[in-house]
This record gives sequence, structure tokens and C-alpha cells, in this order.
Amino acid sequence: MISDLRANATRIRDRVTEAAERADRDPASVTIVAVSKTFPREDVNAAYDAGFRVFGENRVQEIREKYALPFPADLHIHMIGSLQTNKIGQLLPFIDVVETVDRLSLVEALQHQLERHHQQLEVMLEVNVSGEAQKAGVPSEDAGELLRAVIDAPNLVPVGFMTMAPFGADEATLRYVFRGLRNLRDRLQEETGMPLPALSMGMSNDFEIAIEEGATHVRIGRALFGERL
Repeated sequence: MISDLRANATRIRDRVTEAAERADRDPASVTIVAVSKTFPREDVNAAYDAGFRVFGENRVQEIREKYALPFPADLHIHMIGSLQTNKIGQLLPFIDVVETVDRLSLVEALQHQLERHHQQLEVMLEVNVSGEAQKAGVPSEDAGELLRAVIDAPNLVPVGFMTMAPFGADEATLRYVFRGLRNLRDRLQEETGMPLPALSMGMSNDFEIAIEEGATHVRIGRALFGERL
């Protein structure tokens, strides 16, 4: 229900503000990515009306269907799911950022398609900080090599990094993962001289800890839209 979404939005913003202030940060430095995957366009419209401007989606076909109608110019879509190289061309007209660049073949495919479309695209590197076998993302030790490939791709604009913490992890583990990504970013930023401001980390169950550890983007779905059907 729209009234529930509005109430959820108020609670989330309050929690973001409190977490940022605990870390002596400006709450405005944290972008809420409203994870609208599996939710209909009507819910996106309601969230937009509630003030959200950045939406996270993870399936190319769903993006194409959900956003087929014209949408406001200030509505931005982040690809937060694994991206198959053969679907890049279908995706490019809709998205502003790919948060899940995790392999060289994807860098090469993105560069090829972007060059064909005379387009540039902001990207984040997805890093598997926790080392879980089932998690997507480039291993931390290989992130530098992948970043340099992105830097060398003229149509890709690297803006930072994304990670997912282990589901249900305790606070110490969450902080280890989030701090690990921040430290990796700091090191690679210094090594390459490339500004890499974005740290997308933290979801509905752990975004406050992520903000305390430096997150600039938090991906929130369930806490905003409710449980998925």
C-alpha cells in the first residue's frame, strides 16, 4: 500500500540520518537506491512520488518492460544484478550505472557496445570481499587489475565499488567486509590517481552499519517496498 511505503520511507530516512550522524557524516552524502526488482511500475511511481530518484533492478527483461513508458529524466536506474554480455545492448537505453562489473569479459563487452552507441556509462566494480564461494564479484586481490582495465576502456567511467556482506552475519563480520571494501577503494584510488567516490554496500538488514563504515549508496528493497511476493 502507498501509505505503508510512505511510512517506510520516513523510517528509512530517519535511520540513514541517525547512522550518518553517528559517523560524523552528512546524511546527504548517502544515496538510497530503492531496490524495485520484482515490484511493478506502480510501486516505482509511488516511491518516486515519495522522493526517491535512484532505483535498483537486476533483470534486463524486467527493466525493459517496467520502464517501457517514458519516465522522468531525474529517475535513475542502477543495474545491481549479474549482467550477461549478450544483453548489454538491450540494457543501455535504460540505465545510468552498472554496479556489478566483475570480470574482464564484461568490461570488453560493455566497451564494445558503448562505442557502437556513442555512449559513456558509469560503472562500479563488484568485489567479493567476504570470499564466499557463492557470491559474485571479483576477488579483492584481483580488483586492481580489473579496475585498470576499466580505466583503459574509454567509454567506461569508473566511479567506485560495490559489495554484498554475508547474509545474517554478525556485526563484527559486517564491519570487516564493509571496512575492507573502503580500505580497498582508498588504496586503489591512491595507486591509480582516479577519483572513486562511490561505495555501494549495505541492504535492508545492515545498511546502518554500512553507512557507519563509509557507504555512499545503500540498496534498500524490503524495508521500503515490503516483502516480495
